[in-house]
Amino acid sequence: MLKVENLKVQYGMIEAIKGISFEVGDGEIVTLIGANGAGKTTTMHAISGLVKPASGSITLDGKELTRTAPHKIVEMGLAQVPEGRRVFAQQTVEENLALGAYTRKDKDAVARDLEEVYTLFPRLKERSAQTAGTLSGGEQQMLAMGRALMAKPSIVLMDEPSMGLSPLLVSEIFRIIEEINEKGTTVLLVEQNAKRALAIADRAYVLETGVITLAGTGEELANDERVRKAYLGG
Repeated sequence: MLKVENLKVQYGMIEAIKGISFEVGDGEIVTLIGANGAGKTTTMHAISGLVKPASGSITLDGKELTRTAPHKIVEMGLAQVPEGRRVFAQQTVEENLALGAYTRKDKDAVARDLEEVYTLFPRLKERSAQTAGTLSGGEQQMLAMGRALMAKPSIVLMDEPSMGLSPLLVSEIFRIIEEINEKGTTVLLVEQNAKRALAIADRAYVLETGVITLAGTGEELANDERVRKAYLGG
């Protein structure tokens, strides 16, 4: 489904991503783990068209993305839940969700998908008329996820969805990610909570200073001594 080959991204003279290659298969949950500054968010931004690569190839179902505008990438079936949620604070919950469907013309299907999002996130339905800026951090994260789903993506990129949340909410967010995947959406997950990410991932990659250093199933990496020492506290 998604294929990244020899991707390089530069900021001026600094090479942030140094020729990485990885794949996300249809229906999978794949996670990228790594420390702050490893290049995880830069990789996500390159895939969704927000950052232009210096070289390399990114394809979605065989179609090249590196020369495609971000809104066209959304239309092709890829949506992103950004780090830090980035909800529209002055807009209501429902207006935020409607903005997620801005590339779609099928109004009846959009209305059905809105109800599906409300089923997945009942708290958003309760707060549909509330402005997004008045929501709690966990509710804003749910809104960011719901907004991405309103684009009806075949693959969703999630950047640090558990950041800053209480342990109880972290569990709920990871449960919802699994549910989204079970309903047929492929997930590429960037997450500092390596333990939780590896527990739900079909496959995983370790990114260190712009280079992929390890790859395997979620279970293999969770049991890898190097990963345990560096990211799992032992």
